[in-house]
Amino acid sequence: MELDDHAEDLASDLGVDKEEVKSDLQNLVEYSVPVDEAKQSLRRKYGDDSGGGGAAPSAKDVAEIAPEDGNVTVTGVVLTAGERSIRYQGSDHVIVEGRLADETGTIDYTAWEDFGLEPGDTITAGNAGVREWDGEPELNLGESTSLSFDEGSFEIPYDVGGEAQLADLQTGDRAVTIEVTVLECERKTIDGRDGETDILSGVFGDESGRLPFTNWDPAPEIEDGGSVRIENAYVQEFRGVPEVNVSEFSTVTALDRGIDVGSDTSTMDVGDAVRTGGIYDVEVVGNLLAVRDGSGLIQRCPECYRVIQKGQCRTHGDVDGIDDLRVKAILDDGTGTVTVVLDDDLTERVYGGTLDDALEQAREAMDQEVVADRIREHIVGREYRVRGHLSVDEYGANLDAETFDESDDDPAARATAFLKEVDA
Repeated sequence: MELDDHAEDLASDLGVDKEEVKSDLQNLVEYSVPVDEAKQSLRRKYGDDSGGGGAAPSAKDVAEIAPEDGNVTVTGVVLTAGERSIRYQGSDHVIVEGRLADETGTIDYTAWEDFGLEPGDTITAGNAGVREWDGEPELNLGESTSLSFDEGSFEIPYDVGGEAQLADLQTGDRAVTIEVTVLECERKTIDGRDGETDILSGVFGDESGRLPFTNWDPAPEIEDGGSVRIENAYVQEFRGVPEVNVSEFSTVTALDRGIDVGSDTSTMDVGDAVRTGGIYDVEVVGNLLAVRDGSGLIQRCPECYRVIQKGQCRTHGDVDGIDDLRVKAILDDGTGTVTVVLDDDLTERVYGGTLDDALEQAREAMDQEVVADRIREHIVGREYRVRGHLSVDEYGANLDAETFDESDDDPAARATAFLKEVDA
């Protein structure tokens, strides 16, 4: 049944305006509340607490739960539990998120009521709602859920507590605990949901790798070069890669010991890297096939720093552009292609001159395209080893390069190794 049909039936039962009910229902569903749970909530809001009857939901193992189940009864151990605040209809609402497990598997949950969940608790949740989130089922525990705490041990093949390394984190993870070094940290003022607000952003590192972070309630313990333990962090996608989010509900503790940061990165085929959907620190090797339009000497908006065309910014209209250098190049390794983006420093290196040199060359030629042409002569047709941040969206795959070096691999040795694989 479509949301519009649910709203029409509900409005008819309650004798209220359909559009108002639809708006309320839409808001609840957008915040992950299952439709049945949302409808019961609206019945209570409009003075009808009948909620409807129906048979009790069937008991299922975690591995058996599917998005189409609607409602289930499940018994398991709470692996993680962390609070987070969301904004609903202009008011802040605190929810608890985490992961539940039994001997057959794990499943994420969101608790809309304060059940007092703690890691290690064994619970039975009756009439728990099930929804699909990122292709997987998720439990929703609300007012209609009957939740009991069970005595006795319950053996599961999973660790309780949410301890993780950065390389293991994925978009959607909640209530995770990490110990990291703060590699970069910058205080920013943004236009938040309550107006201008200060945040911290930067990069965390540990032995497994690096990830960007945002601290929405700046913690004094998070500073450049420091080492911290963070409990109850969550992971969201930002610009195509996982980002650690530290909230007002997170616990940040300064460590009196250093956290070693691994210097190695994942080296992958381009095709495999693109199929990850985005990875913060990756290295690929491939042949540079072309330098795309919009490379070389460019102009940026002084307000948002986006590239402008003919003095026009898509956001700020007519602006006096700031001169800059950039390269957007196509890299191919036979398994896939990616657009490699070089910033001004890397572009100066492959161009063989500074921004002032590029401006002088363009003035002499009365054509700024000569800068991109010179870059093409230097890099097209060569093999490069590129390390950086990969994002993938509907426009393709882009690798923002941190390093860009001509490969020193021996082509003959690689060919010999490949032929051995073929023969085998």
